[in-house]
Formats: sequence, C-alpha cells, structure tokens
Amino acid sequence: MRVPSHSSPVIVTAPPPAEQAPSLRAVRISIWVYLVLLLLEGALRKWALPSLSDPLLVIRDPVVLAIYLFALRARVFPWNAFVIVLAVIGVLSLLLSILIFLEALIPLKTILLVTLYGFRSNFLHMPLIFVMANVLDLEDVKKIGRWTLLLTIPMAALMAVQFKASPDSFINKTVGLGEAQQLATAGGKIRPPAVFSFTSGPVFYLSAAAAFVIYGALSKGVYKRWLLLIAAGALLVGVNVSGSRACVLAVILVVLTILIILVVRPSAVNKIAGTVLALVVVGLIASRLPFFKEGIDVLSERFTTSAEAAETTVVGGLVERMAQEFTDPFVYLPKMPLTGWGLGLGTAGGARFLLGQGTLLFSENEWTRILAESGPILGFAFIFWRVAVMMKLFLASFRAVKRSGEVLAILLFSTVFLGVLNGQLGQPTTLGFTVVLAGLCLAATNFEGAESETQPEEEIAPKPLPRRSAFADRIHGASIGPDHTNGSVDR
Repeated sequence: MRVPSHSSPVIVTAPPPAEQAPSLRAVRISIWVYLVLLLLEGALRKWALPSLSDPLLVIRDPVVLAIYLFALRARVFPWNAFVIVLAVIGVLSLLLSILIFLEALIPLKTILLVTLYGFRSNFLHMPLIFVMANVLDLEDVKKIGRWTLLLTIPMAALMAVQFKASPDSFINKTVGLGEAQQLATAGGKIRPPAVFSFTSGPVFYLSAAAAFVIYGALSKGVYKRWLLLIAAGALLVGVNVSGSRACVLAVILVVLTILIILVVRPSAVNKIAGTVLALVVVGLIASRLPFFKEGIDVLSERFTTSAEAAETTVVGGLVERMAQEFTDPFVYLPKMPLTGWGLGLGTAGGARFLLGQGTLLFSENEWTRILAESGPILGFAFIFWRVAVMMKLFLASFRAVKRSGEVLAILLFSTVFLGVLNGQLGQPTTLGFTVVLAGLCLAATNFEGAESETQPEEEIAPKPLPRRSAFADRIHGASIGPDHTNGSVDR
C-alpha cells in the first residue's frame, strides 16, 4: 500500500512483498480490533464484567502495542517528526516524574503504576494517528463510516431507553461494582452514555455519524439512501435524548463545516437538494416519537439552567466556558512547580492507584492537568505538540477539499479538532475517539487522484510552423527517437 507523503517516514529499504504482506495485514486487522474494543470497553466494564472494570480500563493498550510491533515489521511505522518529538517529551516526562515521586518516599510499585498510567494516557496511543494514516486510505474510511451509520441505529435506541429509565436502573449503571450514578442533566434525567463508560462517547460517536451522513449526502452512491435516512433519524434521536450541551454543539460544528466546503469547493454541495428534503421528512417523523418533546424540554432546561447559574445568556455562557478552557491554565500557572507534581497524578486512574479511589486531584481542564503534572516546560511542549497536530489535520483536510473536492477529511476534522487540542486524554473513551478520528481524518486524504508533492512536468508539443517543406519538417521536427536509424551510415 502506498505510504502517503504527509507521514514523512524515514527512507528505508522496502521488504519484499511476501515478507511485508502478512505484517501489513496484521496491522490493519489490529486496527479493527482497536475500533471494536473502543465500542465494547464500556459495556464490558458496566454490564458484562464489572468486577474486572479496572483491568479493562487499559484493554486497548496491548492492542496498540501489537499495532506498533506489526507496523515496525511491515516498515510502515511513522518515524516522522511528530512521533520523534512526542517520544522525547514522553520519556523526559516519565523519568522526571519517577524522580519526583521517589523524593516523596512513595512506594516504587505505586510510582510505576501512576507514572505509567499517565504515560499511556498522554503519549502511548498518539502515534496510532500516523500509523492509521500510513496503512488506511479513503476506501477504508468509507467502510468504517458504513459500520458507523449502521450502529447509529441501535446506539440511539439504547440512549432512548436509558433516557426513559430511572437513574438507578441496571441499564444506567456506571462502571465497576459501586453504587455511583451517571452524570445528571436536567429534569431528573441522566446523560445517556449508550454503551460507553463516559458521556464523551456519544458526543464523539454521534458527531462522527453526522460527518458520515453529510458525506453520504454530498457524495452520490457512497452509501445507500435508506441507510442515510435511517441513520439520520437515529442521529436526531440520539442528540435529542443526550441531555448534553457538548453533544448538541459537536453535531452543530459538523453541520457548519458545510459552509467551509461551500466556500472552498461550491461544486461539492450542488446536488443535495433531494437528500436534504428527505432528511427533513425523516426529522419530522422522528419529532413525532413520544419521548422527543421531553428530550427537547430537557435540553432546553439544561442550556437555560447553566446560563442562569453563570448569570449570563445561553450563548454568552457557552462562549465563556470555551474561553475558560484556554485561559484557566494561565491562572494557576504561577502556583505550579517547574517540574510539575508528577505524570498521571491528574488522571482518575492515577489517583486510584495512589489513593484507592478515582478522582481528579487537579482540574477537569486538560491543559491545567498537563501543566500540573509535567510543569511549564514539558507541559507546554506537549500542548504545542497537540496544537501542531491539530494544524496538520486541518491543512491536510483543507488541501483535500481545495485540490480534489474530497470532503470527508474536513468533516472528520470537525469532529476531532477540539479533542486533539484539549480533550481529556486521561479519560479512556475520550483518548480512544481522539486517536481514531484523527487517524481517520488523515487516512481520508489518501485517495486516487490526490495530488503528490512532486508533479511530472507537462510535455509541451512543438508548435507547427506554417508553409514548411517536408525536408524542413525532418530538420525541425520532434527529437529523434531510439528507433530512428541513419540508413547506410549505421551499417
């Protein structure tokens, strides 16, 4: 398979196809296993194997290590600047954190558990973004999109059942054996997490479903019309009962991406009138469901209650909350030691290893956690790395739209750019979706007809001269080819 130019791999001698093919196939299979576990992890921890909730927290870690091993054997591991810089930041953060914890006289076993969990949260899974970009292409992403649309239907149905059920019912239980309840919204309802362990799961999943629905509407024949319509109805139901402002805004961001596509490549959105009309009809049908009005009321109350608590308007509250995500870290920065307090200490998993219970010791704000754990130097280095990856995703997806009219990458970018920028990587569901959607975004820029960095020079045909004799044509014609002979002179 072609290694895309944006991964900038180190030049190596390619192994023979017979040697490379099994490892490359293993990489692709392992990526599918990773995707399946991302969907099933929460169900296993909540319903099937709650007593094994803690070990299942890292169930995808062995898979990602296997992916890297197979990628190395197939020589498609992305030894690019992003991965190398990430490795340097990660190793330095890990070693420094171990030294900090040793000075605090913490048992060595606890130190290793906390720091290694912090390392896997921040660094271990991130290279998978570029592995996926090296071994998958647009057709693979379309297949994943088809499964995403199909699974949106039972996903939304489960969320509707969770929405109607009582907060303490079995279907709404949290991970493990405890008696904790899911996050509440308004009207005495919980925020349905579907099969996931955390509410960020539906946020990412439904926004990805929205991206594939819009892509199917813009690209004729990619997905069956019946699949698009049913998935769109399920998407509307899922957002309606989510009780989550983040879920609503995530889907709106995807829809607004159409405006970017319209400006950059207007021809990409000139044949969707029929599909849009059909989607409107599906929306009207979905709005007749018995729980739909209740879902609207809960969402409305959720928005207004949050605004009243902050003594601002709904829009003002959302803008203020977004701004705080990027300004709060600088408020606490003067109180943070130069070396930080130790990798993993700001994650719920790390706190469980240290204190015996999962809690956030620092802040829900991701940048604040990073700076508190690793200090300003290594912390800002990791933050800048994430900003750079986000910019890479944008530029690659924007070029795909501008040069080739391929819109899937930019739609997927809209689902994941905030996750890459400041998503809570200490939460396994958020980490998994951030890595997967970012990898799919880059993979969607690998397609037939994509412009390469080096284009062959266009051959210019010689301009014919008027009223030229046959003898002159022989003198001034095209360059002599290899089959030309000089008759008796050659003999």
